[in-house]
Amino acid sequence: MTRPISINLLAVAVLVSACTGGSQQAQPEVSQSQFTGAQGEVKLMTLDPGHFHAALVQKTMYDQVDPTVYIYAPEGEDLQDHLNRIEGFNTRADNPTSWVSEVYTGDDYLEKMLAEKPGNVMVVSGNNAKKTEYIKAAADAGINIFADKPMAINTADFALLEEAFQVAEAHDVLLYDIMTERHEITTIIQRELSKIPEVFGQLKDGTAEEPSITKESVHHIFKYVAGSPLKRPDWFFDTEQQGEGMVDVTTHLVDMIQWEAFPDQALQKSDVEMVSASRWTTDLSLEQFQEVTQKEAFPEFLQKDVVDGKLQIYTNGEFTYKLKGKYAKVSVIWNFQAPEGAGDTHYSIMRGSLCDVIIKQGEEENYKPTVYVRATIDEGLETFEGGLLKAINQDIATMYPGLKLVKLEDKLWTVEIPDKYKVGHEAHFAQVTEKYLHYLTLGKLPEWEVPNMITKYYTTTQALEMAKK
Repeated sequence: MTRPISINLLAVAVLVSACTGGSQQAQPEVSQSQFTGAQGEVKLMTLDPGHFHAALVQKTMYDQVDPTVYIYAPEGEDLQDHLNRIEGFNTRADNPTSWVSEVYTGDDYLEKMLAEKPGNVMVVSGNNAKKTEYIKAAADAGINIFADKPMAINTADFALLEEAFQVAEAHDVLLYDIMTERHEITTIIQRELSKIPEVFGQLKDGTAEEPSITKESVHHIFKYVAGSPLKRPDWFFDTEQQGEGMVDVTTHLVDMIQWEAFPDQALQKSDVEMVSASRWTTDLSLEQFQEVTQKEAFPEFLQKDVVDGKLQIYTNGEFTYKLKGKYAKVSVIWNFQAPEGAGDTHYSIMRGSLCDVIIKQGEEENYKPTVYVRATIDEGLETFEGGLLKAINQDIATMYPGLKLVKLEDKLWTVEIPDKYKVGHEAHFAQVTEKYLHYLTLGKLPEWEVPNMITKYYTTTQALEMAKK
């Protein structure tokens, strides 16, 4: 069988290797804590990159990561698009990267990676129908796993994911998903304010009609990534491969609810009680499908979802649940394209006994995420405002100096945030990667991370089950 060949991505070329025989899968090996933080000690293997998030991990170079990345994937557009993105990073004028890929293509790409194991961390971001199986196979082989969300899109995948976490623990490898939104500055400020009793009080229990914490997200099918229109693979629109909206973007929203409402606490499946769930479709015309996929027609596997000439995709959903007795609500909506000057938007509210901490990103905010604090008390407002000023100017300023509290009304304030903290979604991938590299050096994740990942995917997959009934 043909060996991978080094490819300099300044001149992108895909090595086509014929699949002429089976490879023996490597026996499970227990990974020792071999990481010390040394230069180039982390060697990445990218498996079947079908989503642009796989490339965004490489938008930045890392001292700890070797510049050679081993890519194992089937030949096709997904791979070529991935290589084109890496080439763009390597050839950009401002701070270009210097990645070199060794590419193997063939039907046995998974088995080949497991047998050869030229790297010690697998990056996986692509077709979600296969992702959980990839994760489990890598864990079985003693490979560390850095996975894009979602790691499970249905209850069967969730059961397999639980097994993968058990195997990862037994083999002393780190399985971690890429939660970029924890690095969004407005979310960080919301979380930090909610941790200060003198400002926030205590998180309310809430009700189904007025949850204690709400997260709403609006995304767009057509968008720009790294300055270019995003081309999406046609399988992205098949919920059997991509997953429904209920289990995709909501992964971030559920993660933030756990991370903010119960910071650094280990949660369990038994802490989750589903209350209600619903789902509905986004309808795409053939012209819209052509614009974003560059395909001439709906493929055969999508014909099941074509009604009256339009593709109907279950990208939208919302659910309400209780987490340790606190009501929470999650909502995700996909439109085709954002209004001029706008982009993906986020709304969030945490309701405390003293105030609500709110993130808005609408037209009034010029589509930029903005933090508001709204007092919900009538007495002691002067004391409250003093505590809020201290929180912004002293407590949170130790981590993020330069924040400014601005009073808008008697009970309403906003937090002005310096531009240096507004790095954007794409830059968050480097921040999460740096965090993961730190955990590799430590040889472990925080004690709450694994139980909370399990609880998160239990929540999303249970919500989908309820919505389908």
